[in-house]
Amino acid sequence: MKMVFRWFGEGNDTVSLDQIRQIPGVEGIVWALHDVPAGEEWPMDKILAVKTAADQAGLHLDVVESVNIHEDIKLGLPSRDKYISNYIKTMEKLAQVGVKVICYNFMPIFDWLRTDLYKEMEDGSTALFYEASKIENIEPMELVRKINENSTLTMPGWEPERLQYLTGLFEAYKDVTEEDMWENARYFLQEIIPAAERLGIRMAIHPDDPPWPIFGLPKIIINQDNVRRYLNLYDSPANSVTLCSGSLGANPDNDIIGMIHEFSDRIPFAHIRNVKVYENGDFIETSHRSQDGSVDIAGVVEAYHDIGFEGYARPDHGRHLWGEKCRPGYGLYDRALGIMYLWGVWDSLQRRANA
Repeated sequence: MKMVFRWFGEGNDTVSLDQIRQIPGVEGIVWALHDVPAGEEWPMDKILAVKTAADQAGLHLDVVESVNIHEDIKLGLPSRDKYISNYIKTMEKLAQVGVKVICYNFMPIFDWLRTDLYKEMEDGSTALFYEASKIENIEPMELVRKINENSTLTMPGWEPERLQYLTGLFEAYKDVTEEDMWENARYFLQEIIPAAERLGIRMAIHPDDPPWPIFGLPKIIINQDNVRRYLNLYDSPANSVTLCSGSLGANPDNDIIGMIHEFSDRIPFAHIRNVKVYENGDFIETSHRSQDGSVDIAGVVEAYHDIGFEGYARPDHGRHLWGEKCRPGYGLYDRALGIMYLWGVWDSLQRRANA
């Protein structure tokens, strides 16, 4: 298992590369150019600037998260070919600096959704929270304003310049069904995976977060059957999955450990985080410790150890601890604690295997 840490870039992250390099076992950053709108080709000079910074810190940049897909591709519009061409040009540039995995998603409009970014927990820490009843009674634009209020940092998937067209996007998706999304995904993969094979890059689809339809928008990467269907749309190691225990774990019916075993050769990148799920459909993100949430994180790590996982893994969202002012879900302290929990489980399993 290769441990990596998400970093949003110079001036766009409260966590520095110097801090990241001090977390035991972390060897690389998970990055992106968050100021480049979805659908545009990434400039090489900006890519090289990130590489230079990573090199100076002794960290690799093997994993990109995300090269976002333009909505026209998800909608299957005639203009999609232009955006797919730009996507492939970006992939070619990323291959030149050693990128091996591109995490991306096929979620309509929103990359993820929560109702509270700083829900206070019993111990005084705060965390990302999803309140099911609130989603049923809130207008999308009101939620967008809530997510972006007083934010000085970019929120992936909630960029104001993209979401200012929210009303038009909802209108565009009005008659789009799940089967339409599957067909549009198939078209995208037919174009993109041959390029990925040629470049030695593995495309790793991220599950929908949360894994169920919201605001009437179709969702397709939500459970084991659908992940299997997606991987079968183009049967190639380059068509793979970012297995996110937090996204999928928000639905207690999802068998994360079973997915790790079934898709073992198609998981180049793992997001490992815990969520506590309530009977009314609410959930909150907790520490990585198994006992603190509804996902058996120790069992998840054991499953990765059992399959001989040699891919990349990162602690996903963390709580906000000790007064840290940071991007919601992406502070230093709790993610670093999470890494040490993951390493503790992994090292114990390794020691037992070598006994």
